[in-house]
Amino acid sequence: MAASEKTLTINKCTTSEGWKVVLPRRSKQRRKATKSEVLEERQEPWTPTDSQTDPSQEATLLQKMERFINRIERSEFYHTFRDQIQTSIVEYFNRVLGSEIKMQMVIYGIGSIELYEPPRLQLSLAILMRRDFSWIGNIEVFDPVLSATESRVLETLGCSVMSINEHGRREALKPTMFFMPHCEAELYNNLLQANWKLNLLKNMVLFGNSFETYEQHVSVCKNSPIVNSTGHILAARGFTNEFRIQTVSDDYYNAFHDSSWHFFSPAFDTELQFINS
Repeated sequence: MAASEKTLTINKCTTSEGWKVVLPRRSKQRRKATKSEVLEERQEPWTPTDSQTDPSQEATLLQKMERFINRIERSEFYHTFRDQIQTSIVEYFNRVLGSEIKMQMVIYGIGSIELYEPPRLQLSLAILMRRDFSWIGNIEVFDPVLSATESRVLETLGCSVMSINEHGRREALKPTMFFMPHCEAELYNNLLQANWKLNLLKNMVLFGNSFETYEQHVSVCKNSPIVNSTGHILAARGFTNEFRIQTVSDDYYNAFHDSSWHFFSPAFDTELQFINS
């Protein structure tokens, strides 16, 4: 989830960086879901809770988003971010693309772009990436908190809003960038679990919370609630190439701190066998 009221912080057990660990919002640990329950969870229909949109409210939000896009586009943060893609990690994107010419983008957990600044900054970054990199294709967006007005604005900005809550379980049947800054660990874990095959993991690029930092946190805080949501995250560390981004300015810290690019390159099925799925 985007940095907002949905972000929980463990104050008594943090890493040296003081990283905010994003936990599931459920107060009780869920029992292990059966395969049929997971399938049903994948296919949950969704519509905004408010069915009406206000044209003036929509226009105001669209103007606000355009200002944020222009603001990021001119920033040193974005120039540094774009340069990293074009230079030090371009080969990893090319490896995922393979013979394909487009990589679709899926945005999970963006949060409310009307209520909070970090989601607006995060969405602006995604839109700028599509504008600047011809190999980025369609953008699909989902967050259950999105209002009808926010959905309309997203569509005006060229994004498609999903009508199904996939709970992060999209299979990467083709090259796919999952854009998930500051999501819950459970959502990253769901995504990895759904793609826990050699051919699927190699089709994925993930932009989100640093897996290295999750590993550091769990090693320090062995009784942390986050442990129950990081099984696949930690198991993937052995075949993940992770590249941290630089926030450059405090203006972008809340929206992007401890964010990384993750590329997955398991070579053998045996690397995927020890996890308890």
